Amino acid sequence: MKKILLPTDFSKNSWNAISYALQLFKNETCKFYLLNTYTPIIYHVEYVLVQPAQFGMADAVRESALKQLNDFKEKIATTFKNPKHTIQTMAAFNTLIPEIKDVVEVKEIDYIVMGTKGATGAKEVLFGTNTVHVFKNVKCPIIAIPDGFDFETPHEVLFPTDYEIDYKYHHIKPILNIISLYNSRVNVLNVSYGYDLSETQKSHKKILETYFTDSDCFYHSVSNQNVPEAITKFQLRNQVNLLIMINNKRSFFENLFFKSKVNQIGFHLNVPFLVIPAKTLNKS
Repeated sequence: MKKILLPTDFSKNSWNAISYALQLFKNETCKFYLLNTYTPIIYHVEYVLVQPAQFGMADAVRESALKQLNDFKEKIATTFKNPKHTIQTMAAFNTLIPEIKDVVEVKEIDYIVMGTKGATGAKEVLFGTNTVHVFKNVKCPIIAIPDGFDFETPHEVLFPTDYEIDYKYHHIKPILNIISLYNSRVNVLNVSYGYDLSETQKSHKKILETYFTDSDCFYHSVSNQNVPEAITKFQLRNQVNLLIMINNKRSFFENLFFKSKVNQIGFHLNVPFLVIPAKTLNKS
C-alpha cells in the first residue's frame, strides 16, 4: 500500500495538487494523509511562555483546521469515490517543515504531493518558499504540481541528469513505481558544455541503464546549452508530462534551484516535478 502525504493550506493550489495525486494513483491501493499545520496569528515568544492553552486560541485555530480538513476529505470522497483510497486527516500545531519530516518518518511516507505555491503565492514565482524548503530539507520523494495544472497521464517523462550520481535503487524506485503504472517513456537528458563524459560518468550511466532495462527508455545528450534552456527546448519538442530530478548537492539541481534567484532561472515549470532526494531516511 502506498502512503502519500498531502500537505494543504486549503488554497486552490493545494486542492489542485491533491486532485493530481488522487488521479495519478487511482489504480493503486493508497493511504493519503491530509495534513494541515497551523500556528495562531499572534504566535510569538511571549505567547508560548504564558501557555497558549489558557487563552483557548490554539483550540479555536485547531477546530477551524479540523473543520476545513474534514470539508476537503468529504470533497475527495464525493469527487473521486475510489474504494482503493483511504484518507486520514492530520492537524498539527507546528510549522510545516518539522511536521512533514516527523510524518514522513513515523508513517513511512512514499511520496509527498504538494502545490508549488501557497494561497498568497505570486504568479511570477516558480516555487513558493515552502516547496523549496521541502526540497532542501525533507528526505522523501516530492511531486510538486504547478498552479492550475490539470491532470495528464505521465506518458512522457523527462529525467535530466549529469551522471554525477552513483545511482542506487532508492533513487530510481520512485520513478519505476510511477512509470510502471502508465508504461511511460523515460527520456534521460544529459546536458554538457561540449565535454565528453568522464569515466565516472560513463560508469554511472551504465548503472542507470540497468535499472531501466525493462522500461521504455531513451538517452539524449545536448551540449552548449544551460540546463533550463535544454529542459525548455526538450519540452517544446516533446509532450512532457512529468519532469524528474535527483536532488544531489553536487549536481546541477543545486545550481539550478538554489544558487540563483528564482526570477533568473530562465524557465517556468509547467508540468509536475518529481524531486528525489540523494539521501533518504536510513539510506546513504
